[in-house]
Amino acid sequence: MYNMRNLALIFLIAFTSIAQAQRFAFVDTEKIMEQIPAYKAAQEQLDKLAEEYLKEIETLKKDLNNLLYTYQADKILLTDAMKIKREEEIEKKKTDLDKLKQQHFGENGNLFSERQKLVKPIQDKVYDAIKDVAEKGNFNLILDLASNLSIMYYDEKYDKTKDVLKKLGY
Repeated sequence: MYNMRNLALIFLIAFTSIAQAQRFAFVDTEKIMEQIPAYKAAQEQLDKLAEEYLKEIETLKKDLNNLLYTYQADKILLTDAMKIKREEEIEKKKTDLDKLKQQHFGENGNLFSERQKLVKPIQDKVYDAIKDVAEKGNFNLILDLASNLSIMYYDEKYDKTKDVLKKLGY
């Protein structure tokens, strides 16, 4: 099986044979980020925060498990009204646990927001540097080896997105 660097080389050869006059380059943003102390510090801070969030979730999970265990042990002795009350309490605890997970680790959760605040400015600087290198080196396209060859920069005159959308009727 091909590794990513071999696939990148095959891709580059195939692509350059189609467009001989164009210039391409590669970057490895993972290696770049590893060299930035502010990024390392941000990652450490995010890891610590994630650990705190996990501890909070684990505490709530233990509370829920205790409620479930107690309910199962007492179930035979409880009246129907008491069973309903305990089941509602358990459901509320499950809902609280789900909300807490979403609040901390969800799509727009606390960890995501903190990551945006700490890491995005660094990523933006890296992108600006890549763009500057591309423009100064007259590169039409820069591919990122760290993220499965996603395109980091391209010369807009080679972007055919609008043509495709027009052909599709949009």
